[in-house]
Amino acid sequence: MKELSKKIFKYRSYTPLPFLLLMLIFQEATATSLIVGFIIVLIGEFFRLWAVSYAGSETRTTGGGVGGTYLVVSGPFAHVRNPLYFGNMVIYIGLGVMSMAVYPYLLIIAVLFFYFQYHTIIKDEEKFLENKFGDKYRDYFSKVPRWIPTFAKFENPGLEQPPFKLNMGFRSEKRTLQAILITAIILLILYWVTN
Repeated sequence: MKELSKKIFKYRSYTPLPFLLLMLIFQEATATSLIVGFIIVLIGEFFRLWAVSYAGSETRTTGGGVGGTYLVVSGPFAHVRNPLYFGNMVIYIGLGVMSMAVYPYLLIIAVLFFYFQYHTIIKDEEKFLENKFGDKYRDYFSKVPRWIPTFAKFENPGLEQPPFKLNMGFRSEKRTLQAILITAIILLILYWVTN
C-alpha cells in the first residue's frame, strides 16, 4: 500500500486529465451550468490559494513522497486538515457542473476516483505528521475534520507557523489557475459553437 500511495502522490497532477478530456468531448454546457459551475470552481480555488499562501511551495512537490517543515494550523488549516484536497474536489465538482458531460455520472465517477486517490495520499501524510509532530498533531487531528471545513476554528497552542504570503500563493497556484482558465475558455467556446 505504501508503494501505491507513493505512485499516486507522484502522479496526482496528471490523473485529472482523462476526466477533463471526457468532460470536454461530451460537454452539454448551458449558460446556467457555466455560471453556477464557475462559481463553484472559484470557491474551490479560494481554498487552494488560501492554503498555499500559508503552506507555500512544499505542497507542489511530486517526488520523494509526502513531507512538510511545519505543522500548519493557520488559515484554512484551522478549519479543515486538507484544504488543498478539499479545494480540488470542489473545483472538480464545479468543472463537472460547468460541462454537464454525461451528467451526473461522469461527475460521480470522478468524485469517487479522486476521493480514493486523496484518501490514499492523506493516510500517508497523516502517518508522517504524527511521527514528526507527535501529540501536537494528535491534538490537531482530534479537533479538525479531515474533509469538510467547519466554522469552528482550531486555536493554535503556540506552534510556529509560516507567514501568510499571498504573492507566493499566486506564484504557487500559477499552473492551477492557468488550467482552470484554459478549461473555462474551451467550455465557453464549445458552448458558443454548439448553440
